[in-house]
Parts: sequence; structure tokens; C-alpha cells
Amino acid sequence: MPTLDRIAALATLLGDPQRAYPVIHVTGTNGKTSTARMAETLLRARGLRTGLYTSPHLSSLRERICIDGDPLSPEGFVAAYDDVAPYAAIVDGQQALRLSFFEMLTAMAFAAFADAPVDVAVIEVGLGGTWDATNIADGQVAVVTPIALDHTAYLGDTVEAIAAEKAGIIKPGAVAVLARQPDPAARALARQAAEVAVPVRVEGRDFGVTSRELAVGGQLLEVSGLDGSYPGLLLPLFGAYQAQNAACALAAVEAFSGTGSLDEDLVRQAFAAMTAPGRLEVVRRSPVVIVDSAHNPAGMAVSVDAVTEAFGFGTLVAVLAVSADKDVAGMLEQLEPAVAHLVVTRNSASRSMEPQELERLAAGVFGPERVVVAARLDDAIDIATALADEASDGPGPGGAGILITGSTTTAGEARLLLGAADVLAGGGPDGASAGGLP
Repeated sequence: MPTLDRIAALATLLGDPQRAYPVIHVTGTNGKTSTARMAETLLRARGLRTGLYTSPHLSSLRERICIDGDPLSPEGFVAAYDDVAPYAAIVDGQQALRLSFFEMLTAMAFAAFADAPVDVAVIEVGLGGTWDATNIADGQVAVVTPIALDHTAYLGDTVEAIAAEKAGIIKPGAVAVLARQPDPAARALARQAAEVAVPVRVEGRDFGVTSRELAVGGQLLEVSGLDGSYPGLLLPLFGAYQAQNAACALAAVEAFSGTGSLDEDLVRQAFAAMTAPGRLEVVRRSPVVIVDSAHNPAGMAVSVDAVTEAFGFGTLVAVLAVSADKDVAGMLEQLEPAVAHLVVTRNSASRSMEPQELERLAAGVFGPERVVVAARLDDAIDIATALADEASDGPGPGGAGILITGSTTTAGEARLLLGAADVLAGGGPDGASAGGLP
């Protein structure tokens, strides 16, 4: 039976640090991390001191806990652990089960934000909502990004059941900011909002992207917010889904501010500084190599659409390493129409599907002649590069590109292998970058 007893007991011993500052709480299936990062960037542009808690990480655990746009320093991370550890030992002695890894990290984040202190914390749910360790905090704004099937063993095997679990972050006194949802998810979220009697702001009705066109290095947007319209926003990210995430983030910050529309120049500045490492991120050119964290069919679908729209490759080669407990067949079906050659491999995670099994599944979707297997990710990248180079030298319009995808672990390890290991918390509102990670 899931419980918040352990994390709540630990927070009590720490003095309930999660109540020392207002919280914007973010859940959903896809887009949570990007939306949280975007909201934090907007808040920082307004001169607020911010905390940002996200998961999973790409390169270092320290990415998960950021203050003022910077990951905790190594010394700061150790200090946060040392602050929490004695109280965690007490809780472990009182509870039937020991605190989990995620519960410890969550407590460290809450405590670090209180010690800073921050003016506001943007907190991303780890899994689900109701029973997630982050849900001992009460969000002043509860954001729900698009919901789809994922983690069905834990959250339920229907979109409506998953939405009902994620709706647990919508609590009395909050404002609910909801991305456009499938009908079953929308119904579940609306029921929860009605039960706790909170105002609901829905994408497409109360806010949304009203204009979008491709631009150099990203897209040019006009966004209708809760209290105003924001034209001429340059978002240096690819895909309609990132525009949607940005609109949700903007609405969340408007709801948090509660003072009408935001300053257009600050919004424009913040949008230009937004980053999303590991989300359709170009990490190398000639050939172009893109890493992406898509790990379910819905995420893969929007990623493929974005690559097709923004890059127009004549040939796309994909490298795929996935967790064995995911809907791998569904992801393969989304990739197949856009990908000429698929290189299957594994990442370093224990849950990673073995390359031979992934090859078997992929051959059933792509045909065996379009699938190559590699034992390791670095070998797979080398094979994909050779295939892309060969395609670029051949006849026909358009260049060749490489998409490395399948999980956050895959994206993080590919970034490391390709020399793009620094993960920034979003850059300063003036465009300055935050400190990198080892």
C-alpha cells in the first residue's frame, strides 16, 4: 500500500521545510521537466529567488536540485545530505520500511530550498501524484502536462486511472493549470478540481499558443496567457509540444503571480533563455545528432513530428535503447515511418532491454533489413554515423541526421559520449548560462 508516512515523518523532524515557501507543483506524463524548467526561468526573470526540483537526471544527481538556476555544488549537495541524514536515521528506526532513494532526495531538496531561502520552488512529481513523495508539499499552482499511458504497473492501465492518480496534487487553495488532455484524463482532472473547489485554467480555453512558425534555432510564438497576449516570443526549442509546454509554464506563472499579465519584455527575455537538455537537443553537427528522452509512444510521436517539421532530413537514422518495462512496440511504430535505418542497443541501466530482444521486436516493425544491432551505445553511435555519412554521400535531396532516443538514461549517456555533458538549469534571464556539471 503506498504511503506518505515516511517522507511526512522526515519532513516533520526537519521542521516541515516544504511549507517555508510557495510551491508550483508539476505532474503529467510527458513534458513535466521541460514545463518545470520553463516556469522556473520565468520566475527568475521576474527577480525571484527560485528552487527547482526535477527528475530523473541526465548526467549528475546534482541537476535535480537547483537554486537560482544553478545545480547544487558538490559541497552543497553533501551538506544537504548531511543535514537530512541524522533525521532519516530516526525515521528508519521508527518505520517498517526504510526511506527510499527518492524520498531522501526530495527531503534534501525541500531542506536546501528552505535554507537558501527561496522565494518560490517549482517541484516536479517523480511518479504519479497522490502518493509521490513531493506531494507532502501543497502547490499554490498545480500544473498537469499531457497525460498518456506510462508506468501502468504503478498508476493504472487506463488514461483515466493515471489521470486520477496525478490529480492528487490538485488541493484546496490551489489553482489548477491543465494542458490539453485526452477526454478521459480531462474528466478525471475536472472531478478532482470540483471536489476540492479550485479554479481551473485549461489550455485551449483559458490560454494557449495562438501563432507558431519555424525560426532559426527554434520557433517564433504568440501565446495567449490568462491575463494578456504575448507576441513575438522566440523559443529556442523544437516542436509544437515544447510550445505547448511553454504556454503551460507561462499560465502557471501568471496564476502564481495573481497580478494580471506579466511584463512582455521579461517574458520575451525568459523565453529566449529557455533550455531543455536531452529534449530534441542538437549535440553535434555534420552529421546532425539529436538526443531525446522520449520513453513512451506518446512522447515518441511528438518527438518524431518535431524532428520531421524542424529538420527535414532526407534520411533519418535512429539509435534506440529502451527500458524493458516500456511499451517498446508502440515506440517502434511511431519511429518507423520517419526512420530509414534503426540501430538498436542498450544503455547502462539495469532495466534496459537487451539488444537482441530489441532487435527482434524492431525487425517485426521495420523489417530485418532496416535494423542493425550493437552491443553498446558508443558502438551504436559509430554505426549510425557511418550510415548517415553514407546516405549524405548518395543521391537525393536533404541531408542525413541521427536521432538518439528511448529513455532519459539513453539521452544522458549519449550526451556524455558526444561531449555535451554539461546540463544547465536554464540559463539566466539575461541569457547567461548556469554552471555546468561534472
